[in-house]
Amino acid sequence: MDVLIFLIPIAIGLGLLGLFAFMWTLKSGQYDDLEGAKWRILEDDDLPSGKAPCEPPGGSQK
Repeated sequence: MDVLIFLIPIAIGLGLLGLFAFMWTLKSGQYDDLEGAKWRILEDDDLPSGKAPCEPPGGSQK
C-alpha cells in the first residue's frame, strides 16, 4: 500500500499533462479545419508532375 503514495501523484500529474497538451492543441488551432482534412486524403498529389499515370517509371521506350 505504500506504493500508492507514489502512484496516485504520478497518475494525477500525467492526467494534468494530457489535459494541458489537449488545451494547447485547441489554442493553437489544430482542430480548426476538419472539412479540409477529409478532402485532402482524396487528392492524388503523389504522382510526379509532368508524368502520366500509365507511363512507366523509366520514361517512354521507343
